[in-house]
Amino acid sequence: MIRFENVTKRLGSRNVLDGFDMEVKVGEALVICGPSGMGKSVTLKHMVRLLTPDSGRVMVGDDCVSEARGRELERIRSRFGVLFQSGALLQWLSAGENVALPLREHTNMSDTEIERLAREKLRMVELEDAFDRAPSDLSGGMRKRVALARAIVTNPEIVLYDEPTSGLDPVTSRTVDELIDHLRKQLGITSVVVTHDLHSALAIGDRIAMLHNGKAVEVSAPAEFINSKNEVVRGFLEAQYITRRGPWEEGLQK
Repeated sequence: MIRFENVTKRLGSRNVLDGFDMEVKVGEALVICGPSGMGKSVTLKHMVRLLTPDSGRVMVGDDCVSEARGRELERIRSRFGVLFQSGALLQWLSAGENVALPLREHTNMSDTEIERLAREKLRMVELEDAFDRAPSDLSGGMRKRVALARAIVTNPEIVLYDEPTSGLDPVTSRTVDELIDHLRKQLGITSVVVTHDLHSALAIGDRIAMLHNGKAVEVSAPAEFINSKNEVVRGFLEAQYITRRGPWEEGLQK
């Protein structure tokens, strides 16, 4: 579905991506994790060409997004939905109007159809009653769920999540994790999640990619990831007090 082929990206004096190779499979949830400054968000931005590689290429299916221009780039980007770290809701629009915005900007649907779809997606995130409420009247978790409804309102093939649980308490974070997992399965979408929260990564990821020094030093299923012998992975796990006990332990060798 998405392939990074020997991608290098230099920002300032540092190679953030350095001969970077990675593949996202159709229908999976791939979680990209790692310490701050290791290229997680940079990787995400390359997928929709908010950044362009210095060398190498990024493929989305048969399309080379890293070389696309104009209408071709617009067409490739239409395959994606994005949940931004901040939620990025427009404060002067209601929750429903925020969800409807991509349909108003990119389709010729009638007002009636747009409202129907916006309400449908809010219902999927259990917030249909918030349609007319202002973002300022919603909790942080509710705003993230509205932003998630907006990310899926165009029925994208792929949804990108940039730190979806950032700023949320642990209980609300797990609720958002469950929604991401449920919607992926219900809608059949491919999910790419950037997070530093390993509890989220282990809960929702089919595979987890650990970035370090511009490369993916480990890409494996959760059960294998927490058993990794890689020193970078071990240090990251131990820093977040991850043990073998948890819902991700299924299938582990005892």
